[in-house]
Amino acid sequence: MFENNKLTKLLGIKYPIIQGGMAGVSERSLVSAVSNAGGLGVIGSGFATPEWLAEEIKETKKLTDKPFGVNLLLQNPNVAELVKIIIKEKVPVVFTGGGNPIELIPFFQQMDIKVIPVVPSSRLAAKMEANGADAVVVEGLESGGHIGENTTMCLIPQAKMQLKNIPLIGAGGIYDGKTMAAAMIMGADAVQIGTRFMVANECLIHENYKKAILTARDEDVIAIARFTGHPLRAIKNQLTENLKKMEERNPFPEEIKSERFAGSKVNAGNTDTALMLCGICAGALDKEMPAKDIIEEIVSEYETTIKNASELLN
Repeated sequence: MFENNKLTKLLGIKYPIIQGGMAGVSERSLVSAVSNAGGLGVIGSGFATPEWLAEEIKETKKLTDKPFGVNLLLQNPNVAELVKIIIKEKVPVVFTGGGNPIELIPFFQQMDIKVIPVVPSSRLAAKMEANGADAVVVEGLESGGHIGENTTMCLIPQAKMQLKNIPLIGAGGIYDGKTMAAAMIMGADAVQIGTRFMVANECLIHENYKKAILTARDEDVIAIARFTGHPLRAIKNQLTENLKKMEERNPFPEEIKSERFAGSKVNAGNTDTALMLCGICAGALDKEMPAKDIIEEIVSEYETTIKNASELLN
């Protein structure tokens, strides 16, 4: 069904499904499982050290012979070293976030590494295409982690109007075949999914973190730390309540360092004091599954949804 899809052809994958590169979450086990199942697994490097990323790439290669990617956080102080490692290891594709990737695009592309920036607006999507990006992800505020101001439903069609040739990937609130179909109908060539893969068997976050996702309702997933200029979406707990109280006294953004938020893990099972980044779609998730089953379920439901929509229109 996806043989002529722009993104599957660009990346050499079976399904136009990208696993979001979540710092502290998407590591070798999950990444390789998604790639082996026909999607594109993505290592979330976050604020990782060069040594960690080099090891993670090498171990992922042992677990899959399929394409996979690395998400490069441009705020990482070691970003120059991470770029060298990605090039040395010939990672097929790099996703960028947290900064301007334009200067890096030629260096990656000279080594036949595809570059896909993640952006929060249609204007930036067009700018990335004008500066040579191979594809672009537009991410709505429904997603987990750092969020923008626009919704996925508005972002996808507006970005589609701005782009000329490169594939468009929709992200934010996409977790099943129906939401994937909605994104594709609105103009996306592919989807990026994060939260759904956090409850995959192969995802190595703490079981209490997974339980918090699976038991959360939509109203339990909130946006916090807006005063820093870099708001985040996470599951409500004691930490988020403390941050809301801090926000009420109008603190300086410097009082909270972004490193505290990026890829935080639930240590020793404590879900009260850890930042549990998560998308709003958690309210629709109720079970843990292997990544392969997740992808097959999404694709099957997508095909049924498209068929039913076609019959309805005819």
